[in-house]
Amino acid sequence: MSRVILFNKPFGVLSQFTDKGTQGSPRPTLSDFVDVPGVYPAGRLDRDSEGLMVLTDDGRLQARIASPKFKKPKTYLVQVEGLVSEEQLQALRAGVTLKDGPTRPACTEAIDPPDIWERDPPVRYRKTVPDSWIKLTITEGRNRQVRRMTAHVGLPCLRLVRWSVGDWSLDGLAQGQWRDA
Repeated sequence: MSRVILFNKPFGVLSQFTDKGTQGSPRPTLSDFVDVPGVYPAGRLDRDSEGLMVLTDDGRLQARIASPKFKKPKTYLVQVEGLVSEEQLQALRAGVTLKDGPTRPACTEAIDPPDIWERDPPVRYRKTVPDSWIKLTITEGRNRQVRRMTAHVGLPCLRLVRWSVGDWSLDGLAQGQWRDA
């Protein structure tokens, strides 16, 4: 039986177990939070993104979760700069064309600010620039795709939290914590 772990990755943590960077001091990695031998991340989450990471000891399951071929939905809560318009949401729903080609259509809606943990460090607040939140679900996972999609429609990303992957979600999982699925 394969093991599946759900981990709520904090901002600033690398989505790998070691830091192979050339920077002077080591950056936080998965090994600072998950001390379980033989599990590996199924997909990546940028260092400046937060939220759900799925780890498993099953290579085939890992590939099915990470590969866009299997179209596993991934849902994100995204804080963006500016007030979201219906036209911007429609553009995301239709799919946008990025430098590396068109994206698949996304499911998206404007949402109230979610009741989630505070980010450390906090998102920069500007009195003169409003912000808003959207819930966005995609079925592919290109490099920094959600950030590039929202920027493409004029909504620069301020904070990105992956809430769910397929049927797995962060529900009830505190930041920096993990549990078996």
